[in-house]
Amino acid sequence: MSETPDERSNAADSSEAAAADELTHTTDDGDVQMVDVGDKPDSERRAVAVGEIHLQPSTIEAIREDQVGKGDVLATARIGAIQAVKHTWETIPMCHQIPITNVDTDFSLAEDRIELEVGVETTGKTGCEMEALEGVTTGLNVVWDMVKAVEKDDDGQYPSTGIENVRVLAKEKARA
Repeated sequence: MSETPDERSNAADSSEAAAADELTHTTDDGDVQMVDVGDKPDSERRAVAVGEIHLQPSTIEAIREDQVGKGDVLATARIGAIQAVKHTWETIPMCHQIPITNVDTDFSLAEDRIELEVGVETTGKTGCEMEALEGVTTGLNVVWDMVKAVEKDDDGQYPSTGIENVRVLAKEKARA
């Protein structure tokens, strides 16, 4: 026996309502809201994210030898990553402003890419994985900005340049 269109619609409405009840960033009316974490206990938290930027081997060599005209690429990218971590709450809607207790940045250079790993620590009521992701993406964007003049081809395009594989590697939580 098949359902009538009205029965299918009612079933869909029912499952959507059940799903909406589980959404933490919406009110019962479907309006967006910040999650209330006020009653949660403080916990020591750490998140680690990683990503990579693909570059021409000649660009990697220029970075290694500090021969990029704009300055020290990795030092600048490290500053950008840390600033992004500290300002995540300003760029991601409904993200809580959390006390950042530590940020670790680690760059690994290969022949045709740079990998950036960002670890973020906090003691608070919510995790810090968005902060780690923001640190990675901004740090890699800073690398791109610093080397774009040498990465461009004759048509002003970036055929060898790309940011990829941005992801959370680890998320930890321990009672404070």
